[in-house]
Amino acid sequence: MGPVHCRIKMIQHRQNTSRHDIKAAPSLNRSDAIPMADTLHKQDFETLSEFRYQLRRFLRFSEEAVQACGVTSQQYLLMLHTQGFSERDWATVGELAERLQIVPHGAAALVKRCEALGLVKTQRNVADRREVQVSLTDKGSEVLAQLAFLHREELKSAGKRFRVPFEQE
Repeated sequence: MGPVHCRIKMIQHRQNTSRHDIKAAPSLNRSDAIPMADTLHKQDFETLSEFRYQLRRFLRFSEEAVQACGVTSQQYLLMLHTQGFSERDWATVGELAERLQIVPHGAAALVKRCEALGLVKTQRNVADRREVQVSLTDKGSEVLAQLAFLHREELKSAGKRFRVPFEQE
């Protein structure tokens, strides 16, 4: 058998690309390869490599920071995303699943673990009992404030070396 090429289908979903939107399927036919409008040059690979390197450095910093505060990366992100919606200080399990790019029952399990640690509390929506709203406890607020401060400072110090490549002008 010859080399395997991947066929990638991208679908816009809720104005964002989620983990469910990019699916790779093995293909033996080279004509199924990704159509490229532009030819990639060596500089493009260098730019992508540098971006992935800086992203990985930031993620490693984040992993070490959350571990030092006694939580996991997923727990930190869950707490952060509860504060990520305008005009409210809670998020639904479904919203958290989307922001974390995990399945809803995985988000529900993560919420239960965070609740057991005293980081979040849950409440059923009065209008729709199926919806669970997740908000921070005082302890969760303190942990999140410390970690968010550290992350913000790290991003500030990263300066221009951590930027999105190929920005539209």
